[in-house]
Amino acid sequence: MNHLKLFVAPLKWHGIKLLEKQDIARRVFLHGQRYVSSGTSEPFLSASNSNYVEEMYYAWLENPKSVHKSWDVFFQNANAGQAYDPHLPDQLERKASFLQSHGLAQTPGKAEKLVEDHLAVQSLIRAYQIRGHHVAQLDPLGILDADLDSFVPSDLITTIDKLGFYGLHESDLDKVFQLPTTTFIGGSENSLSLREIIKRLENTYCQHIGLEFMFINDVEQCQWIRQKFETPGVMKFTNEEKRTLLARLVRSMRFEDFLARKWSSEKRFGLEGCEVMIPALKTIIDKSSEMGIEYVIMGMPHRGRLNVLANVIRKELEQIFCQFDPKLEAADEGSGDVKYHLGMYHERINRATNKKITLSLMANPSHLEAVDPVVQGKTKAEQFYRGDTAGKKVMSILLHGDAAFAGQGVVYETFHLSDLPSYTTNGTIHVVVNNQIGFTTDPRMARSSPYPTDVARVVNAPIFHVNADDPEAVMYVCSVAAEWRNTFNKDVVVDLVCYRRRGHNEMDEPMFTQPLMYKQIHKQVPVLKKYADKLIADGTVTLQEFEEEIAKYDRICEEAYTRSKDNKILHIKHWLDSPWPGFFNVDGEPKSMSCPPTGISEDLLTHIGNVASSVPVKDFKIHAGLSRILRARLEMTKNRVVDWALAEYMAFGSFLKEGIHVRLSGQDVERGTFSHRHHVLHDQEVDKRTCVPMNHLWEQQAPYTVCNSSLSEYGVLGFELGFAMASPNALVCWEAQFGDFHNTAQCIIDQFISSGQAKWVRHNGIVLLLPHGMEGMGPEHSSARPERFLQMSNDDSDAYPFSEQFEVSQLYECNWIVVNCSTPANYFHVLRRQILLPFRKPLIILTPKSLLRHPEAKSSFDEMVSGTTFQRVIPENGLAAHAPHEVKRVIFCTGKVYYDLVKERKNQDLEKQVAITRLEQVSSLILRRQGPWGDFQQRVPMLLNRYHLGGEIAARGLTGVDQQVVSNCPAH
Repeated sequence: MNHLKLFVAPLKWHGIKLLEKQDIARRVFLHGQRYVSSGTSEPFLSASNSNYVEEMYYAWLENPKSVHKSWDVFFQNANAGQAYDPHLPDQLERKASFLQSHGLAQTPGKAEKLVEDHLAVQSLIRAYQIRGHHVAQLDPLGILDADLDSFVPSDLITTIDKLGFYGLHESDLDKVFQLPTTTFIGGSENSLSLREIIKRLENTYCQHIGLEFMFINDVEQCQWIRQKFETPGVMKFTNEEKRTLLARLVRSMRFEDFLARKWSSEKRFGLEGCEVMIPALKTIIDKSSEMGIEYVIMGMPHRGRLNVLANVIRKELEQIFCQFDPKLEAADEGSGDVKYHLGMYHERINRATNKKITLSLMANPSHLEAVDPVVQGKTKAEQFYRGDTAGKKVMSILLHGDAAFAGQGVVYETFHLSDLPSYTTNGTIHVVVNNQIGFTTDPRMARSSPYPTDVARVVNAPIFHVNADDPEAVMYVCSVAAEWRNTFNKDVVVDLVCYRRRGHNEMDEPMFTQPLMYKQIHKQVPVLKKYADKLIADGTVTLQEFEEEIAKYDRICEEAYTRSKDNKILHIKHWLDSPWPGFFNVDGEPKSMSCPPTGISEDLLTHIGNVASSVPVKDFKIHAGLSRILRARLEMTKNRVVDWALAEYMAFGSFLKEGIHVRLSGQDVERGTFSHRHHVLHDQEVDKRTCVPMNHLWEQQAPYTVCNSSLSEYGVLGFELGFAMASPNALVCWEAQFGDFHNTAQCIIDQFISSGQAKWVRHNGIVLLLPHGMEGMGPEHSSARPERFLQMSNDDSDAYPFSEQFEVSQLYECNWIVVNCSTPANYFHVLRRQILLPFRKPLIILTPKSLLRHPEAKSSFDEMVSGTTFQRVIPENGLAAHAPHEVKRVIFCTGKVYYDLVKERKNQDLEKQVAITRLEQVSSLILRRQGPWGDFQQRVPMLLNRYHLGGEIAARGLTGVDQQVVSNCPAH
């Protein structure tokens, strides 16, 4: 209680002085309004009663709406020094009558006690709002604490003696207290007894729902959550809603039971122990559909995926069941993937709202949480193409496991994209399946935070913990979560505290490591039986109706199982999560196997060059150094030449005219790591005023998005990959600050980009720009490790499929394209080709550093005009080409080392004796050591001999590729 007295004491003097200054105290006193006991005469604003006035005054200063309207008028007049209102004493008297009616202010001591007790009750209410979740009954097993702290906060009234913390006693339990405006436990009542206050707080914060939200710094949002959970009787369901919930639980549980009966020895990562997740997701989707959402994109780990596919996405059951057939043959090329990694796209009518809803469950690997940024990127793209800037039509749902949510850093990276302008998806609903175990690891060994969900606090996302064995509590929480997301467009977390009935998979034995937990789990009554018994007992359903619902779904499963035996062929494309309608033919194949020329008209080149050299906004002051750069661009345009930055500008700009959206993302891409790009101009005199000239090329053009990302590779590359999935008619580029920084996003590269088509028949045209080359910045800023990309290329080193369509068909057969261009023109063409190809493949470009400003690294318009194309190989075109009989040595190289070789050749006067050939596209070469040398040494002679050139080469003394080829250097 001492801390409350210290808080109140300073208010007395300041409050009285303020009132005296306005002459309010004197006037109130003169009107004879007294706040007295039967035997004592005491002015209302005496030292004792002023405590209460001062409390009201300071509450009013903080928030005028937090006090009664009469106090609001009183203090406004006091502050403004307005004329005396004759009604004010009456208002004050009414305030006093409240105190007198409870016999608490007949003496100065009692008046002070009244104020202190009210403050104590307010503190008590706040304590439950902040810390009530610590004692909530969240574990359905009843053996673990809600969090790892395992303590009971001393300011929660778990026993009567704890009233003493607030200076209250058991005798105060039946006293009535006025409720503050920061609680809704009173409903329509403004005051309650202390006993009833504690009871209602316990029911709200300490039962099967635990709320974490008081860290949110927005009062309106906190009030919204309080109202949703504190209002008496708010969590009520109609009989129809209860029957629907029961039916959804039946489908969720009987699906798992059916799989267990039919394939008892198969891994399926079932949902047993958290069957409530299916009705939970359906509730989120129903509520979101009701609020206008038309498209939901989901990402999840493998646990429960088959159940989600069957009962949420509504994948045909026979297509799921046939996945268990070991004799099933794949109709599509590629490796395929295990059934619990596959995704799905489906459009259907939402039965609850009778509205059309599109659901997409993203395919993902075993790497937990890796799919999170991919889902967010695709969601952002779908919002972008629909013009859904506020996220009112498209939203994402991410499902997590408790151990992965706390342990995987990409979760944190993804959260930090949630409110960035070019990355926000306007709120995501996160559902954590909290098994209270990670494989075999106990929570106390898996994380340092009290809850697995604490990472969400960094973005002020409310966290709703709920006991998964209370289906109605789960449904209410999920409904509120969906409403929160669609009201405030912010992330929210639903933590389903449950258990895992079996081991990590159906073949695993959990008793080795968690014997006590699994002894309790074996005794646990399934949630379906618990809830069915409850509804039967209260007459909501009959036992016969319940048994009929079970029999009905069992029959559906059996019939689907019978049909599944007829399926002998697996069509992976039927599991596609991101279809591109109209881009491929009906069989999912390219409509042609040709690529048109990638050059554009000279007028177009000139126009883009002129805009790139200008500031298309009036009264816009740019940096003097940037003025020089723009003048240099204009001079190049007049001279019909381009450098690296201008070639990129022209490629991007040409797409915008054709209606192709271009998106460039990564660390510092707006200016460019090497200060060469400058796609965003900054006004030097007006803060935060910017201009993007690329968006001023034409009145009717596609938008250009260029955005500096957070300092993340894993999360941002995953996001851009997801963005590129949404549409084939967009050029989506991610640029690493330095090429070797891509290794912190290696999971996305290995599991999604290199193998996505083979596993999931998923095409993707994302472009990776990786600055590459030893430029005096040390080993960490040198090599983009091209050998790693080439080692992961699926090129057949013994196949040479030369034909009229060789160049395009070879690209179609590979899993990605790797290039190391040596000219700006070729960089321009390879970007253009990326969209003009009749299919999509990831493109890895090893971009230069020194060549950005190299005087020789320029290209003429003649190499970029209509009819020109990308050059896979650039042969010698100097003196050696004009006198081939004098050539003594042929050097094959790639990238910027060409310019070093040319310089050295000239210095040694070997321009006729040495021919230099540039390999611009190197993805057809497989490596076994650093740099693109490796197998190239063996493969070129094979190629030459195959086409009867070996004899001629040998006659000239060139029996092999010269050992002095320098392309095995890590910087080249």
